[in-house]
Amino acid sequence: MTPIPLSSPDLARANASAARRRARLDLVSTTVRYVLLFAVGFVMLYPLIWLVGASFKTNSEIFAGAGFMPEAPTLDGYIKGWQTSTPYTFGRFFWNSFLIILPKVIGTAISCTMAAYAFARFDFPLKKILFSSVIAVLLLPNVVTRIPQYILFRDLGWLDSFLPLWVPSALAGDAFFVFMLVQFLRALPRDMEEAARVDGANSLQTLVFIVVPMLAPALISVCLFQFMWTMNDFLGPLIYISSVDKYPVSLALKLSIDTTEAFEWNRILAMSVLTIAPALVVFFAAQRYFIEGISAGSRKG
Repeated sequence: MTPIPLSSPDLARANASAARRRARLDLVSTTVRYVLLFAVGFVMLYPLIWLVGASFKTNSEIFAGAGFMPEAPTLDGYIKGWQTSTPYTFGRFFWNSFLIILPKVIGTAISCTMAAYAFARFDFPLKKILFSSVIAVLLLPNVVTRIPQYILFRDLGWLDSFLPLWVPSALAGDAFFVFMLVQFLRALPRDMEEAARVDGANSLQTLVFIVVPMLAPALISVCLFQFMWTMNDFLGPLIYISSVDKYPVSLALKLSIDTTEAFEWNRILAMSVLTIAPALVVFFAAQRYFIEGISAGSRKG
């Protein structure tokens, strides 16, 4: 049986009907996709949302239910939590964290960049052995080196100071960052570096004026990683710092918990919100560079 050909108006209506069906299917698919993403995202973020909401609750209301919206919002947790149970306010502990983070981030960026540039661009004796040692350090648990490091810093007289937290980073002690920058450098072309050398630039000038600008996304990622890890570090300051006036916020939060069972959780939650706020602000401010640095460094094995 010979099919009857459709006229132009019938064909146009059929195409329009098919287009509408496809549009409806696309709309349904997009709606379902975003609903699922929103639901999964809400479940993942709910602990953080609850933390912020609970910081405005009273101590008794925190245990009244799992909801995050306070019935009678109050700033009591922030006001009393900021004072702490010590002669110092949380402002002192935030300042101590800044004194630890800033030198550590700067030292990491400078030392790891120089070490990575040497591994990626120069040939020197025992280069392969030394780089293999860097890779081996990545597989070494930190707990293995805690006792030797403590004994070393004790003999140097550095206990109860920030030096044990600064110096290893200033000497490229973070093998992960060296490896990360080496991988990024291997993906960069050498044309501009060779042109700079032809123009008379030495190795340091080439590194500072040519390589570092191209390395900016990876360096931002390194600084961001170091910032968040240092801000969250609890064990390092706990081992090396014994004076309360030198505590960072990670240790100061522990001071908010009394030895009795009557401590107020809203104070702890309020100070926890203030503690994670700098890391969140820095991360979202540098998010674009962070993702670019991570993805670019992973393209070259």
